[in-house]
Amino acid sequence: MIDWDDIIEIEDEDELKKLKVFLFQENLRINAEKQRIESEKKELKRLQEDFMKDRVNLRDELNELNRRTSQERQRLKQENLFFEKKMEILKDGFRSLEDDRRKLEREKQEFEASRRIGMGDISSPDLSGLSENDFDSIACVLFAGVTNQGTLKKRYKDLVKIYHPDNMCGDERLSRAINKEYQRRKA
Repeated sequence: MIDWDDIIEIEDEDELKKLKVFLFQENLRINAEKQRIESEKKELKRLQEDFMKDRVNLRDELNELNRRTSQERQRLKQENLFFEKKMEILKDGFRSLEDDRRKLEREKQEFEASRRIGMGDISSPDLSGLSENDFDSIACVLFAGVTNQGTLKKRYKDLVKIYHPDNMCGDERLSRAINKEYQRRKA
């Protein structure tokens, strides 16, 4: 602290000039410090305002995120319920299919049993005593009434479906005879 009483009592001019220069420099320093403090104060105020804006924006964003999260949870819950309903429908469908399969299998077994018991086993006729000429005659009869290439092709496909050796009523020799007759008529 400056003692003004001591300054007033100074009579030396050089010392007074030095003191004036010192006071002038001190005044400049104080003014510069005031300006620096004022600019820092303005900067702090600006930073505080920016912080408050960011805080409000962050709060708004959080609220929006919470709202979206809530909506997504609700949507996910609905999708889970929908999925579970679909799964129940599928399970019921599979149970129904399994029941139908079992029922069909039982009916098939009953049919096979009744066919064997009631009518004898007629899975395939005994064609072992027939000659190749007999098979050719049978094939010729099977193609009777065919007048054009379209009906010939259709009849051939139908006969192959019925008499192919892999079928239950199929026969290899009859299938060969059908192929031979088809090739003869096709030409």
